[in-house]
Amino acid sequence: MTRIQANLLLTLAAIIWGSSFVVQQIGTGELGTISFTGSRFLVGACMVLPFAWRQFLRVSREERPFKTADWLGILLTGCVLLTAAVLQQHGILRTTVTNSGFLTALYVPMVPVLGLLILRRKVHFTIWPASICCFVGTFILSGAREVALATGDLWVISSTLFWATHVMLVGAMASRTRAPLVVAAGQFLVCGCGGLLVGFWVEAPAPAHFAGALWGILYVGIFSVGMAFTLQVVGQRFTPAADAAIILSSETVFAAIGGMIFLGERLSLMRLSGGLLILISILAVELVPHLSRPRSLAARGSNLSS
Repeated sequence: MTRIQANLLLTLAAIIWGSSFVVQQIGTGELGTISFTGSRFLVGACMVLPFAWRQFLRVSREERPFKTADWLGILLTGCVLLTAAVLQQHGILRTTVTNSGFLTALYVPMVPVLGLLILRRKVHFTIWPASICCFVGTFILSGAREVALATGDLWVISSTLFWATHVMLVGAMASRTRAPLVVAAGQFLVCGCGGLLVGFWVEAPAPAHFAGALWGILYVGIFSVGMAFTLQVVGQRFTPAADAAIILSSETVFAAIGGMIFLGERLSLMRLSGGLLILISILAVELVPHLSRPRSLAARGSNLSS
């Protein structure tokens, strides 16, 4: 798979997440945050598991056997995913969509920073201005002139560190195992089973609560988890984590488009300019490294000839 194809998969994931944003706020019914999160990820795991099993058998037979470290890495990825999803869902229910969308985008500049500080991983210089522009664009798109931090806002902010960590772990595990579907199904199972176990212990949901949130669980579980997160895992095997974070942040643009189509929301020219700034940042991350590479190769060739 080429990098452009992988980035198209990540863009499709962002479109699905953007359309699911409203469902996560209004589709939970009376079901608790942890139980809802566990339920939707278990639905996603059931979708991906048959394909993951086939890939597991093929990779184990033809490429490499799975080791204990691989399963521990998938377990860690699932735990980080559960923490991020629960914190974000808890915050979404206690703040506005505007604030939660803006604050969730904080994970975008965190990815290259964490990659540089923890992994000593070099990034292309365009990542830094693109991350800042993406952050500013999300703020403009949200229409928020000032962000009053409520309790829900703090929960969303706390989730961004785990989302950034998750982006890095997914890329690392997909490349290490060479089995992105196995990574996807594994993290979904960890997140789903762990969320339901903790949810039954902490929230004690009744069967009626699951019935009231059934459509929300199915929609978000099938599309946002089963499809979008799997597309993320597959795409991140072939593109850097920092680039992936920029692309995935475009979910705010598609959430705004979904609001216009399905909820009759209208955006001002100022807010539309924020979406345009995000898209320009994404294009910069994609195009500038490719444009600068031929120049560097040409310069290297001229130095060799001299």
